[in-house]
Amino acid sequence: MSKTVAIVGAGGKMGARAADKIEAASGFRLLLCERDSGKAAAIEGAGKHVTTLDDAVREADFIVLAVPDELIGSISHAIVPQMKSGAVLIALDAAAAYVGEIPSRADITQMIAHPCHPPLFAEQEPHTGRRDFFGGIATQDILVALIEGSEEFFHQGIEVSRAMFAPVRTAHRVTPKEFALLEPAMSEIVVATAATLMKASMDAAIERGVPREAAEAFMAGHAQIAMAIVFGAEPSPFSDAAKIAIQWGMEQIIQPDWRHIFEPESLHRAIHVMLHPEGHSAKGAPSTTGSIA
Repeated sequence: MSKTVAIVGAGGKMGARAADKIEAASGFRLLLCERDSGKAAAIEGAGKHVTTLDDAVREADFIVLAVPDELIGSISHAIVPQMKSGAVLIALDAAAAYVGEIPSRADITQMIAHPCHPPLFAEQEPHTGRRDFFGGIATQDILVALIEGSEEFFHQGIEVSRAMFAPVRTAHRVTPKEFALLEPAMSEIVVATAATLMKASMDAAIERGVPREAAEAFMAGHAQIAMAIVFGAEPSPFSDAAKIAIQWGMEQIIQPDWRHIFEPESLHRAIHVMLHPEGHSAKGAPSTTGSIA
């Protein structure tokens, strides 16, 4: 008998990708939920049926929360009490679980699944795969974590997640705490910030008279070789002068205590602001009561 998978937020980019992948996989019956009237109309216009959230939650064996991070807590509070016993809730981000915003229930399974995205230095075929940065065409790995519940149903949820993010090479199991260290701490707070700084540095050079085409070409090549050296894809080291420049840059740009973002209090504070940005400052320190940190 096929398992029923409900996609909550099926009209969004992530929800649409998930729906297309699961629909293409065998062994699943798909229910699409979308409360935005415009997005729901677009789904119906494509010849698909939109199911009400209440009906989907009562029927689904697996419920995928393809919704913005800040809505996971409120939506899960509405969904979890209605889920049928033995069902699996799949969140696509660790933040809400890390700060305890997903309600517990003893007779269901809750998990997290998130794509790693295609790796930077891996060869992908065909050409379209090499240009796929999100995943779905190119092969990628995924992260999975069990929040609470059954190991058996968790492994079934991993299979749903593999279908949702296909083609998948490896599903790496981590704990919810480890998940939060990778995202948002590593991938967003550090890596996305570093990428934003790289773009800002290119803009600064352009503002000072460097032709845009020259700056873009120089950044594209140097970003690739620098990361290749740092991550070991290129065996040649930085030059001695570049090593001195890196040390000088670390002292001028990076705060000496930057690793504090991986500590529970700082990470909890950052996630709280991410999920509740209105009226909050990153310097605030909300309580950690109820979190899994």
